[in-house]
Amino acid sequence: MKDRIIVTSALPYANGPLHIGHIAGAYLPADIYVRYNRLKKRDILFICGSDENGVPIMLRARKEGVSPQAIVDRYHAMNKQDFEKFGISFDYYGRTSSATHRETSQGIFRRLAENGVFRLKTEKQLYDPEAKLFLADRFVYGTCPKCGYENAYGDQCEKCGTSLSPADLIDPKSAVTNTTPVMKETTHWYLPLAEIQPRLEKWIASHPDWKPNVLGQVKSWFADGLKDRAVTRDLPWGVPVPEDVAAKEGVDVENKVLYVWFDAPIGYISATKEWAQQQGDPELWKKYWQDENASLVHFIGKDNIVFHCLIFPAMLMMHGDFVLPDNVPANEFLNLEGNKLSTSRNYAVWLKDYLEKFEPDSLRYTLAANLPETRDADFSWKEFQARHNNELADIIGNFINRTFTFLKKNFDGVMPPAAAADALDEELEQKIQQARETMGEHIEHFRIKEATRELMDLARFANKYFNDKAPWKTRKEDPEQCASTLNRCANTAYALAVMMQPIMPFSAEKIWKILNAPGSPETAKWDAVGTETLPVGHRFDEVKIVFKKIEDEVIQKEIDTLQAVLDSREDKGTPPEENVEQITIDEFARTELRVGRILSAEKMKGADRLLKLQVDLGTEKRQIIAGIAQHYSPEQLTDRKVVVVANLKPAKLRGELSEGMVLAAVAEDGSLSLVAPDEATPVGARVR
Repeated sequence: MKDRIIVTSALPYANGPLHIGHIAGAYLPADIYVRYNRLKKRDILFICGSDENGVPIMLRARKEGVSPQAIVDRYHAMNKQDFEKFGISFDYYGRTSSATHRETSQGIFRRLAENGVFRLKTEKQLYDPEAKLFLADRFVYGTCPKCGYENAYGDQCEKCGTSLSPADLIDPKSAVTNTTPVMKETTHWYLPLAEIQPRLEKWIASHPDWKPNVLGQVKSWFADGLKDRAVTRDLPWGVPVPEDVAAKEGVDVENKVLYVWFDAPIGYISATKEWAQQQGDPELWKKYWQDENASLVHFIGKDNIVFHCLIFPAMLMMHGDFVLPDNVPANEFLNLEGNKLSTSRNYAVWLKDYLEKFEPDSLRYTLAANLPETRDADFSWKEFQARHNNELADIIGNFINRTFTFLKKNFDGVMPPAAAADALDEELEQKIQQARETMGEHIEHFRIKEATRELMDLARFANKYFNDKAPWKTRKEDPEQCASTLNRCANTAYALAVMMQPIMPFSAEKIWKILNAPGSPETAKWDAVGTETLPVGHRFDEVKIVFKKIEDEVIQKEIDTLQAVLDSREDKGTPPEENVEQITIDEFARTELRVGRILSAEKMKGADRLLKLQVDLGTEKRQIIAGIAQHYSPEQLTDRKVVVVANLKPAKLRGELSEGMVLAAVAEDGSLSLVAPDEATPVGARVR
C-alpha cells in the first residue's frame, strides 16, 4: 500500500441531471471505497467535478435558447447538491470552466507540443457557411443510410443504433442553421496513439490484476491497432488552444479549442489544484499527482475505459511528470426494469426525483448489492422494495430495534455487564472480526457486491444470536446471562454501525445516535471493529425506527411512471407486440434451444462484427459464428453460459462453418445483450 491514494470519479456532463445509471457506474462504488479507506485512517483524496465543455453542452444550450455558461451553471449546482444529499463524499467537486482548469489544460497541451508529441494534420470537414462554424458530429443530421430515419445525428442513428460518421448521412444538414454544409479544410493537433501503443501495452501488462472486463476491452483496442486521435476541435465553447502554440505552427486559432476528451480528465488535476489552494498549500496537489508514493484510482463506467486506460495515460506518459493509474475499476451498465436507460426518452430513475421520495441509503444499499461490476445489471422497483423491506428493515432494522427496545425496557437503557463468553458468544465475536477482515478485503479489491453481502450476513447472524440466546426467557431464569446477551448485542450494533458506514452512512449515523456513542461512524476506526466496545454503565439514547417499510402502492406508482414512458414510445410508432406474426406451439417446439457454455472466443479476420465461438452443449462441442463483436470482447465471453439454437441448419460465414446461433436481446437503440440462463442450469439442458 502506497503512502497516499487519490480517487477520481468520471466527471459528469453538466448538461442534465443525474440518474441511477450514473450512480451505479462511477460514484457509489468510489464513495464506498473512499469511506472505507478513511476508516482505515489512510491518506486518501476523493476528486470529481463537472465536465462543462464539448458538444453536449452546446446542444443543450441551443435547444433551450440560452448560453452554454447558463447551462453549466445550472447543472453544476444541481448535480453537486444531489451528490451531497445522496452522501457522495467528495473532498472537492470542481468544474472545467474554471480559470485553474483552463490554465492547467493549456499547460499540459503546451508541454506535449514542446516535447514534439503531437502531429499536425490538415483535412476536410463539414462546415456551415451560414453559421461560419465547423460542425461536430452531433451538429450534423440527415437520413440514416441503414434504416432511413430522417433525423439521425452524425455520430449515431438514435432509431436503429447504427454508428455513423457525418459523411455516411444522406442529405446532411447543419443542426445549427438547417443549411447544407460544405467541405472545408481545417488543421488539428493529433495524439499519435499508434506510436505510443507499445509503451501502453507494456504498462497494461504490468496490471494483470485489473478487472477482466477492463482488460478485455483494452486488449481488444490493442488488437485492432490504436489510431491517432485529434486533440483539438473547431468550436466556440471550450478551452482555447494556446495562442503561442498555434502561432508557432502557423495555425489560425479562432474557434479552436481542446477536444473535450483531452481536457476532461485533466479536470481531475485542476480540481486537485483548487483543493490544495483551499487547504492553504497550493503545492499540496503534487503529493498526489507527481509523487511515486501516490496511488491513482479511476472509477468510471465502461464507456470511459478507452479514455482512462489508454488516452489519458498516454498523455501523462508523454508529459513525464505524473503518476499513472494503479487501477481503473470500471463498471458495466445498469439497465432499468429490463430496458436500457434512456435520458433522451426520459426512461430513467432520476436521482433528484428519487431523493424527494425515499431515503438515500435504501438506494445505496440496493445498488451496492447489485452493482454491474463485470457485466450489465438490472434495477427494478420490486427488487428495491424487497431489499429495503426484507433485508434492511427485517434484518438490520429488526436487530437494532429489538436490542435497544429490550435494553430500554429491562435495563433502563443502560449498558449491562457481560459474563464470561460461552461458545455462542465466541462465535459471534469471531463472526464480527471475520466479517471486518473479509469485507475490507472485498472493498480493497473493488468487490463491492461481495462486501455488501458480507455485511448483511453478519446482521443475519446477529439476529440468530439474539433468537438463540432468547433473552426474554433468561430475563427471569438467568438475569446475569440476559445482561451478558444484551451487552454483546449492543456492541454488535456498534460494530455494524461502523461497518455499514461506507455503504449506508445515513443509517449508520441513525444507529450511532441510538448508541449515543462518542464521535461519529465517520471518525471510527475500521481496525478496532470487534475489539473496541462501549463501557458498562453507558447510557443509550431513545430507540427510533431505522428503516420504515415501503408500501406496495408507493412502488407501484414508480412502476406505472416508467411504464407510461414505454407506452408513449409505442404511441409514437414502436410496433406493438400484438402485431408480431404469431406461431403455434407446435411450430415453436420445432426449435431446439439448449444451454451452452462458451469455451473460447476469437475475432474473425476481416470481419469487424463477427466472433468465432467454441461452445460446449453437454454432449458435443459446436463452432458458432456470432455477430456480437461490437458488443462483447472475446475475453468477456469465455466460460459464459448462453442459450443456443441447436437445430439450426449449418452455414458458412466468411469461410467458417457455423453450427448454431446464440440468442441475444436487442434493445430499440441497437444495444445487444446475450440471453443468460441461471448459472445453476446444467450445460446441455433444453430451454422450453
